[in-house]
Amino acid sequence: MSQTFLGAVDQGTTSTRFIVFDSEGNLVASSQIEFTQHFPHSGWVEHDAEEIYQSVLKCMSSPSVTAYPIKAIGITNQRETAVAWSSATGKPLYRAIVWQDTRTIDIVRQYTDKAVFQHVTGLPVANYFSALKFKWMLDHVPAVQEAARDGSLRLGTIDSWLIYKLTGGKRHVTDVSNASRTLLMDIHTLRWSQSMCAEFGINMEWLPEIIPSCYDLGSVEDGPMAATMIGGCIGDQQGSLIGQRCFHPGQAKNTYGTGCFILLNTGPRAPISRHGLITTVAFQVGQTTCYAMEGSIAIAGAGVRWLKDGLGIIQSSAEIETLARQVPSTDGVHFVPAFSGLFAPRWRDDARGVIVGLSHGSNKSHLARAVLEAVSFQTREVRWDSATPFVKSLLMSQIDLGCDVA
Repeated sequence: MSQTFLGAVDQGTTSTRFIVFDSEGNLVASSQIEFTQHFPHSGWVEHDAEEIYQSVLKCMSSPSVTAYPIKAIGITNQRETAVAWSSATGKPLYRAIVWQDTRTIDIVRQYTDKAVFQHVTGLPVANYFSALKFKWMLDHVPAVQEAARDGSLRLGTIDSWLIYKLTGGKRHVTDVSNASRTLLMDIHTLRWSQSMCAEFGINMEWLPEIIPSCYDLGSVEDGPMAATMIGGCIGDQQGSLIGQRCFHPGQAKNTYGTGCFILLNTGPRAPISRHGLITTVAFQVGQTTCYAMEGSIAIAGAGVRWLKDGLGIIQSSAEIETLARQVPSTDGVHFVPAFSGLFAPRWRDDARGVIVGLSHGSNKSHLARAVLEAVSFQTREVRWDSATPFVKSLLMSQIDLGCDVA
């Protein structure tokens, strides 16, 4: 009997991968490409959505993966990053505004009664989520405004954009896990909320259809994988929850990547946290919906990348461990990586990164160790908070890592 192979598009914050798995779930081949990070102003983070799409095509065309007869592919993606494009041209109308971007602080501060948002969507009003980014583009980008007037505007997260492009514009969809990150979906009905869309001035006709995570999305239009079925999509952190086999309430996982994300499976319940966590959809298969509580930390591996690209202290991310091990402690140096404000459990968009405790004896090894310890301190703060409402039901916690390629 011939072997069955499945493919996965893993579209992350700094790179795109395509991975091939065999029928036993073993990784047999992969291809990875980094893409450009744009920082046009302080606090602004942008991606070229067309470059991201081209990076997906290049990974899918790599000889290392095309050597296998792939039966179907799935998509997992960086969440919250907002894309606006034209259905007339299939081209982006503006660079994608990345989940780390902080330009919408003034919009956030217009909303004083924030509890209503969390009760409907499971989310606080914060820069992090897509609705604020959509609103900013509608308010400030002439091409987006023109497309809104002529009816060609399409809005979505990265999954929506990639599915639209891969299917030749035939499908404008998003799965429930990604929709739950927009601040526009009713967490209880799994439909776009009329009140939330009205609040942000978004016409629901511009938004994708919400579908289950496992779903026939059509087929790839062209290229070496033309006619291959797209069998589903899911946000990257929810995908990690599934990958760690956290299928039951009380099971949790923590991913250390660009940021750090703790998700706790809550089963069919969608509890609203009083401890600074968010309520999100973990996945939906058929009519079965599973929810999760999440502690979101913006900066984990991104702090390591800052040491490399921003300060030039290290030449590769892997060097940070060697550097940090040269000292037994930080000697009182502490690093607060609030480059995008502070996410869970504080949700302070006015916070900014600081380094404290410096002395004449402080050196780059102390700073490297402080950057790593900052990841641990943030994780501990969220973990204690996240376990509190479910401390009796917390069954296990899994960990996966990606900081060295952040």
